[in-house]
Amino acid sequence: MENFDRKKHWENIYQTKELKDVSWFQPTPETSLEFFKQFSVPTTAKIIDIGGGDSFLVDHLLDSGYMDISVLDISEAAINRAKKRHGDKAKSIKWIVADAANFKPTAKYDFWHDRAAFHFLTDEQEISNYLQTAHENISPTGVLIIGTFSERGPKSAAE
Repeated sequence: MENFDRKKHWENIYQTKELKDVSWFQPTPETSLEFFKQFSVPTTAKIIDIGGGDSFLVDHLLDSGYMDISVLDISEAAINRAKKRHGDKAKSIKWIVADAANFKPTAKYDFWHDRAAFHFLTDEQEISNYLQTAHENISPTGVLIIGTFSERGPKSAAE
């Protein structure tokens, strides 16, 4: 994947495809939401959704009363679509346009959620940077959830 421009790739996807047309679309991200229940994450927790872009996780978190939510995505187009979908509620979310491989947080998080951004990091240094950033920026009692793909996994989130 030499010379692969990750940002350009994701901007293109979010500029040319509807959310319902991408393989990872989930109107209700049940597995992710179950983690919030499993770990009894309080509604006051500082949450970051890495690669959350235009995902519906933030919608469900807001509906559940969570108040301190950050969404990071490499694609500004994805973030802008999510902001548009949320209307005035978008102001209550911290939107971060950044590459997870070199993100520099300004806060420590209680719940770090990454449903699949980590999977796309293929360079050893990027992986190391990501893990170090997560290690340094999750509160001592915080939770780290990283979802990755499997060659034997479903072809889409709907499966």
